Amino acid sequence: MAAHLKKRVYEEFSKVVQQHPHEEAPAKKLRLTKPSKSAALHIDLCKASTPTDALQYLLQFARKPVEAESVEGVVRILLEHYYKETDSSVRLKIASLLGLLSKTQGFLPDCIVDDAINTLNNEKSHQVLAQLLDTLLVIGTQLPENTSLRHRLVEVACKHLTDTYFGVRNKCLQLLGCLGSGDKPLSKESEGVAAGTAPRDVQSIISDYFEDQDPRVRTAAIKAMLQLHERGIKLHQTIYSQACKLLCDDYEQVRSVAVQMVWVLSQLYSESIVPIPSSSEEIRLVDDSFGKISHMVSDGSWVVRVQAAKILGSMQQVSPHFLEQTLDKKLMSDLRRKRTAHERAKELYTSGEFSSGRKWADDAPKERVDTTAVNLIDSGACGAFVHGLEDEMFEVRIAAVEALCALAQSSASFAGKCLDFLVDMFNDEIEEVRLQSIHVLRQICTHITLREDQLDTVLAVLEDSSRDIREALHELLCCTNVSTKECIQLALLELLKNLTKYPTDRNSIWKCLKFLGERHPTLVLPIVPELLSTHPYFDTPEPDMDDPAYIAVLVLVFNAAKSCPTMSALFSDHTFRHYAYLRDSLSHLVPQLRLPCGKLFGVSESSGPASSLESAQQFLQDSLSRVCTVQHLEAPGAQDLLEFTIRDLRRLGELQTELAGAADFSATYLRCQLLLMKALQEKLWNVAVPLYLKQNAMASAAVKQILEETYKLEFLYSGLETRQVAIIHHVRLQAKALQLVLTARTRRGVEPLLGVSEKFLQEVDAFQRLFIAELPHFQDSFVEKLLDLMPRLVACKPLDLVKILQTTLRQSGFLHLKLPEQIHRASATIIEPTGESDNPLRFTSGLVVALDIDATLEHVQDPQTWVKVQVLYPDGQSHVIHPKPGDFRKPGPGRHRLITQVYLSHSAWTEPCQIEVRLLLAYSSSASRVPVPKTLAWNESTEGLPSSEGSIEGTIPFSKPVKVFIMPKPARR
Repeated sequence: MAAHLKKRVYEEFSKVVQQHPHEEAPAKKLRLTKPSKSAALHIDLCKASTPTDALQYLLQFARKPVEAESVEGVVRILLEHYYKETDSSVRLKIASLLGLLSKTQGFLPDCIVDDAINTLNNEKSHQVLAQLLDTLLVIGTQLPENTSLRHRLVEVACKHLTDTYFGVRNKCLQLLGCLGSGDKPLSKESEGVAAGTAPRDVQSIISDYFEDQDPRVRTAAIKAMLQLHERGIKLHQTIYSQACKLLCDDYEQVRSVAVQMVWVLSQLYSESIVPIPSSSEEIRLVDDSFGKISHMVSDGSWVVRVQAAKILGSMQQVSPHFLEQTLDKKLMSDLRRKRTAHERAKELYTSGEFSSGRKWADDAPKERVDTTAVNLIDSGACGAFVHGLEDEMFEVRIAAVEALCALAQSSASFAGKCLDFLVDMFNDEIEEVRLQSIHVLRQICTHITLREDQLDTVLAVLEDSSRDIREALHELLCCTNVSTKECIQLALLELLKNLTKYPTDRNSIWKCLKFLGERHPTLVLPIVPELLSTHPYFDTPEPDMDDPAYIAVLVLVFNAAKSCPTMSALFSDHTFRHYAYLRDSLSHLVPQLRLPCGKLFGVSESSGPASSLESAQQFLQDSLSRVCTVQHLEAPGAQDLLEFTIRDLRRLGELQTELAGAADFSATYLRCQLLLMKALQEKLWNVAVPLYLKQNAMASAAVKQILEETYKLEFLYSGLETRQVAIIHHVRLQAKALQLVLTARTRRGVEPLLGVSEKFLQEVDAFQRLFIAELPHFQDSFVEKLLDLMPRLVACKPLDLVKILQTTLRQSGFLHLKLPEQIHRASATIIEPTGESDNPLRFTSGLVVALDIDATLEHVQDPQTWVKVQVLYPDGQSHVIHPKPGDFRKPGPGRHRLITQVYLSHSAWTEPCQIEVRLLLAYSSSASRVPVPKTLAWNESTEGLPSSEGSIEGTIPFSKPVKVFIMPKPARR
């Protein structure tokens, strides 16, 4: 029938063509519609002749996105094919797809719950059953507010918990952990229990599977219980004994999660009392769990040992005597509670008789006590940290070191006891362990004072070939307390040896001695004559001021003299001259001293730092408040006020380092306002364009400079809040508006303005969407006036837009800058090369020479991505090098260290010339600090966001350039 109909249609069409051979068919309008995903899938599955073909079609379908409105239809097709399918692998893939489709954003999967549950009842394959339960878990987590659905899914999980396949039991336990609640018991039908027993809650059902025969199920049961805890459900204390038994399980994964469970219960019921097995004694639960987890530090699996060691560091409620036992391998009195002499005498008296001596061993104890059974604390806790620090795996040793640090920070007595163990770790064979031990000791140094023997072990690390290790040790010595003047002498001697062997450590050693002198003025005082080689009767030769070792000694002495006024009486005349020299050249290392009257170069101490900081902060606020009146002044007076304020703020940043970031940020912002004001002055806009080309050029240069300054404001400063970022973008928007006006004045025709105008309106719209929460703070501003005129701007011609922008720019008010609590300016200091050497680096032209770069970075976010090194040659060539991520170290918060090599090459020169080396901070507008909008769906449009700026990239110099002599020599023939 269908073939006959098709033949008739073909014959009629042929007749029409023959009758009208030259007439064209009228054009028809096409309507594009999205093809139905469910129909396409149904057709594909119907075409499949074998399970392999069906599986192939399903795999192809899984790679394509599905819209939220199409999901329900696709699910119905999948379920229809699921009921027909006999092959378990195809049903497994369909069950997997149901879970994936349930995660589609905008789709509520409650409409497919009944069908998904019905498929469970007739399913025979265990793998498919597990996958269906996983789909139900996905649906339940997508609908967390639907209490009835969650309860229904929990009942389904309880029903299938008796399945023989471990995967099904695992998924059921996972369902109970993610969806179960602890507020009401389950019904008897859902549990599958006998009719005479009382209903139980989720926790008791899960705890039954702690003893399952399959270790994977035991692991899943503990994880389900931990999931309940993460969801805020308080676990029952009765689970503690079951969890402790699992610490001795044969399988590593079970012991690992059991350690987590014991720790969770120790935090929930830390003060609860639990009995000790085979004894009448009782103990706090946190102490008991501490002993059991300590025992796991000797576990056979290094993964469990690492986990146990890390967890010990967080158990800070443990009793001190149990804590200290972890550092002693000897058993604590056989771990038994010893009776006092009065108790023994009373027991002897109540027995009614004393030993007569006639019977052998008639005074022997009445009972034999098994010391392995009667434990106040598990024997594993004895020396737990000693075992951890001596472990064969360095990961365990690092974890033990970090745990010791965490416990020592909360207990000064424990810090003193673990000091010897941490110092011994300085000799570990693995560099990472040594480095971590040094960092840990620095964190607890406020609780400890090093003895001479301990300091000797610490200082031995200065022989290490690793620069990171040596500098970490210098940082440690900066904040360490020592006990005697011999310790000061020993430290100075070893540091000077370090300086001789590794001259590049000079700055780090000087800084170390600065803090060492500040912390120990009374210990430095007795050895000053010996350090300075002075004599009460004889003149001694004046040391060489170019000697770094002599400068190191002076840094130590001068910093000790800061809080010891009698020390200056021991100085020679040349010492005072050297002090004046170092005070000027190394002011960051040499403090101001109150020297005796009559001596040259005495400097009086300034007022307290706290009061000067407060007055500086007040001056900064007053300056910003005074600038707010600038819009009420005439143009010359307003410009003068801005210039004076900028000068004052820059000087304030130089004098008060704590406020340098805020002062520089404010001065740069006011500089942008000043440039904008000069560019918008009256006479520029009242004169015909051809007569005032010079002023147009001046305004164009101002626009360019404002844009550069706004990128500095956004990327060079850290600690900015959303309001400050919005103000920066507002200034940038004003500059771009001025740029558009200047483009219209200097170019002929409308065509060049079309694209620029459209782009500018997109940026105004993006500003509104990104900073909509900050718009109330932009009253009477440029952007507020533009948004009010937005409907008119979109419809008007480019020349009318330019006129509106010109008027709005000149009428907009000044935005007050409100500073956040703390602003830091990114900065860099190049330590090496110093740029002081007159000896050129000589190399054969065409080949390369390596130049060592050593720099400190302050307040730089993500330096591995954004910091670059620039080399500028005398002929104008410029090379930018991106250092490797491994070249960056982080010695402290907010600070980074760059140690790298730059390879230089050039053609032959006739004489040595200087190259300039500086650090650059790269930026990209695509990585802007604009607040990120809510996550978009995969099919939502991203047009209108400030992606038009994504291509704007640049660099900001943020270090002083260092000049280095190089001399490429011609190659020998």
